[in-house]
Amino acid sequence: MDTNVPPALLKPNWWSRNWKWFVPTGCLGFLALIAVFVGCILVFVFSVMKSTDVYKTAIARAKASSEVQAALGTPIKEGFFVGGSQHVNPASGDANLSIPISGPKGSGTIYVEAKKSAGHWQYSTLVVEIDATKKRIDINDD
Repeated sequence: MDTNVPPALLKPNWWSRNWKWFVPTGCLGFLALIAVFVGCILVFVFSVMKSTDVYKTAIARAKASSEVQAALGTPIKEGFFVGGSQHVNPASGDANLSIPISGPKGSGTIYVEAKKSAGHWQYSTLVVEIDATKKRIDINDD
């Protein structure tokens, strides 16, 4: 740096000129990247849960039940956020799920408890609870 140039005439470096917009933009960009990453993980986990036999069977039985159709109306649609857990091997496993569903007349939750033994699922609980009335409708055909 030239010591004979007055300080007022020195051009400030890039950082000193741009830090006021760069810091907030960088922080918001980083937070947005984290949110996108977490969102991708959630979509992956829920899509894996929705692709299982237990989920598909529970939804099919709820949609086929005349009692559930009368309580919720048709068409019955499943919600995005599936709760619970599944541990599945090729021949055995267990599942404990809560699946939100809704129709034009209201909403409800399918509760599923099942065990897989020798490649076959046995449902100990398969009910739909209607949110408005708390009535439970058994949709277990086993």
